[in-house]
Amino acid sequence: MKLIRRSNPDPSEDNSGHNQPPDSETGRYFWKILIVDDELDIRTLTRISLRDFTFANRSIEFIEAGSAQEALDQLTKHDDIAMALIDVVMETDDAGLKLVDHIRYQLNNDMIRIVIRTGQPGIAPERYVIDHYDIDDYKDKTELTASRLYTTVRSALKAFRDLQTINTNRLGLECVLNATPAIYNLGHSHLSNFFNGMLTQVIGLCRLSPTTYMGSLEGVITTINNDEIKIRAYTDHFVDNPRFDEIHQQCVNRILYDQPITQLRDKAEVLPLSIAGKPVGYIYVEPIEALSQIDRSLITIFARQCSQALENFELHSTILNSFESAIDMLAEVAEYKDKATGGHVNRLDHYTHATALAMNVDKNEACCYGKASRLHDVGKVGIPDYILSKPGKLTTEEFEIIKTHTTLGANILGHDTAFDLARQIALFHHERWDGRGYPQGLMSSGLPLAARIVSVADVFDAMISWRPYKQPWSTQDARENIASGAGTQFDPAVVAAFLNVLDNGGFDQTIENAVKTIE
Repeated sequence: MKLIRRSNPDPSEDNSGHNQPPDSETGRYFWKILIVDDELDIRTLTRISLRDFTFANRSIEFIEAGSAQEALDQLTKHDDIAMALIDVVMETDDAGLKLVDHIRYQLNNDMIRIVIRTGQPGIAPERYVIDHYDIDDYKDKTELTASRLYTTVRSALKAFRDLQTINTNRLGLECVLNATPAIYNLGHSHLSNFFNGMLTQVIGLCRLSPTTYMGSLEGVITTINNDEIKIRAYTDHFVDNPRFDEIHQQCVNRILYDQPITQLRDKAEVLPLSIAGKPVGYIYVEPIEALSQIDRSLITIFARQCSQALENFELHSTILNSFESAIDMLAEVAEYKDKATGGHVNRLDHYTHATALAMNVDKNEACCYGKASRLHDVGKVGIPDYILSKPGKLTTEEFEIIKTHTTLGANILGHDTAFDLARQIALFHHERWDGRGYPQGLMSSGLPLAARIVSVADVFDAMISWRPYKQPWSTQDARENIASGAGTQFDPAVVAAFLNVLDNGGFDQTIENAVKTIE
C-alpha cells in the first residue's frame, strides 16, 4: 500500500502545529488567517502589516470576507484556518458575534483562534463580549498598530499550534488504546493476519491526524527465530524495491548485533521487536519526511505492545498445539483400543470439517468441529475387547454395554471445559433425528450441530469400512443409506450438505484412503 501524506517543509522545526496543507502550486506551507471586515481598507492594511510575518518557519495565507455570510462560505471551503480576525459591526450590529457563535457551536470548531476587533467598542463592550462569547482576544482597531497586530497574531498562532499538539497526543493515545484489544484478541487468527494488522496499526499511528507530515510511507515487518529470518508483512512493492536487501541487512545488523545504521535514509525508523529482552524482529518504516517526536514516541510504544502481543501469540500457539496434541493422543488411544477402525478418526475429521464448511459454519469453528470429532469414540477405552472385536452380531446385553461408550467418553472429556465440544459429540453422536437413538433418546434437532454432523459422517465411514462383523459397503450403497435416513435418523440439512460435498468429489481422497486401509 502506498500512503500519501502531507509533507513538512522543514522537519527540523517542531511539527506539532503543522497541520495546514501545502499550496498546490508551490508546495509551500502557510498559516491560514481569515480576515472578516466590511471595510476593504482594513483588510488591505492588515495584509500589508503582516506581509513579512512568519512563525515556525511558515508565512501567512490570507483569506478575506466582507461579511459574516462570506466568512461562513470561506469556512466551508477551508476547514484548516488557524486564526480569524473578526469585526463586530458588519451587515448587522452583531454580525461578527453571531459568526463567532456559529463557528463554535454550529461548526463545532474549537481549534481556530478568534480575535474580535471593532471600531465601535460602545456597541460591543469588551467585558460583555469576553464574558459571553468564546473568543481568545478583543482589540479596538485604533490600538492595533503593526507591532501590536504582530504580537496578537503570533500569540494566537502559537496557541493554535499548542492546542494541535495536545490534540495529537490525545489522538495518539486513543489510537494506541483502540489498537490494544485487537492485537491481543488473537484467537485462531493466522499469524500472517496478525503481522499485517500490526503493520497497518503502525502506519495508522503514523497517520494520526493532519499534524503528522508524511509524504509517503513504505514499511516491512520481519521476525527472527534462530537463523531463520522471515518477512511477515510489507507494504505494496516494498520488497521488490532494489534497496530492500541493503535495508534488510542494515536492520538485521542493528537488531542482532547492535551495529550502527550507516546506509539507510536519515528519516527511516527501525523499531525493534523483542521478547524478554531478546530481539525477535523489527518494524521498518520509511517516511519521506521525518516523524515528529510525538509520532516516534507513539509508534515506539506500540512496537512494545506488539512485542508483548507477539509473545502472547506464541504462548497461545504453544498452548493450542499442546491441546491439539492431547486430542490426537486421546484419539490414538481410542483407536488403538479398537484396532478395527484404523484411520477412522482422521477420515471423520475431514468429513466433519468439510460438511460444516458446506453448511456455512465459520472456518475456524469448522476446524474445531473436525478436531473435536476425533474424540467421538474415546469412551471405547472402557469397553471390553471381546465386544469391540467380536466377529458376529452382539447380544442384547453386549449392545447395552457398547452403548455406554457415549457416556464413558463424556465423563472422560468432562474434566476440562476446553473439551466441551468433544464431550457433546461423544455423548450425542448416536442420538437420532426422530429421538430413537441413545444414550438418552433425545431428538437430535435440539442437539449441537457438530454432533449432528458427526452422526452422519460416523455412519457413512463405518459403512464403507471393514469391521469384524461385516464387509465394506460400496460408496453408492452407503450414499443411498445416508440419503434414506434424512428426517428419521439424521438431520436433513446435514445430509444435504454431506451429500453435496460427496457428489462434488470433496470426499474422494478420504474414501480412497479408507479403501487402502481395507486392502
